[in-house]
Amino acid sequence: MIEFFHQFLYVPIYNLLVFLVGIMPGGDIGLSVIVATLIVKIIIMPLSLAAVRTQKMMKIIEPKVKKIQEELKDDKEKQARELFAVYKKYKIKPLASFLTLLIQIPILISLYWVFSTEILPQADLSLLYSFVHLPASASPLFLGLFPVAASSIALALIAGLSQLVQAYVAIPLPPAPSKDAAASMQAEFGRALALQARFIIPILIGVVAYTSGAIALYFITSNIVMLLQEFIVRQGKLPELAEEDR
Repeated sequence: MIEFFHQFLYVPIYNLLVFLVGIMPGGDIGLSVIVATLIVKIIIMPLSLAAVRTQKMMKIIEPKVKKIQEELKDDKEKQARELFAVYKKYKIKPLASFLTLLIQIPILISLYWVFSTEILPQADLSLLYSFVHLPASASPLFLGLFPVAASSIALALIAGLSQLVQAYVAIPLPPAPSKDAAASMQAEFGRALALQARFIIPILIGVVAYTSGAIALYFITSNIVMLLQEFIVRQGKLPELAEEDR
């Protein structure tokens, strides 16, 4: 598995980054990190958009799903058939987000792996393809201000804030719990998860981003792309819950 990561993900992304440094003004490594992240995100964007759409549709059909689960709680087989019929009707693939995540994880790990190493100017020539050459110059300062290989408190804070904004937009806070004990417990659990995603994860991202400016730029770029995906999906017309399913 490690060999697969190295040969088919790490090395290509490494070469992409070195190539980009060679064509960036002043050999800006920070700009190269941003462009490399954008290229990978654009490649997997169709999958990401599908996952976001599935997430939104699952929220739309949630009342119908809860109704089926409650009415058929003693007949799991029929419950599964009814749920499958609802998913098919609204063209929802429940495993879409999970499969998309599985596809993205190796790519994201490789990106993180590349950006967390001493990429330039001490490039590993043994990893470079024959058509990729060592840049004539490489600037370790993003825009001449922020260190890429070293820690940057400013970029780490921006990474954390961008994650906070992304989580606020993408993760709605569930309504307050009802008086029903079981429903209240489930709602409270959902609210707790949403709150953690909104506030704890941005703090963790900020801490991880402080390890290097390159990692921070990766997170900042990724969060901006995810916000763009949210905007695209929201601009598209999603079907409403049919009257008979309300």
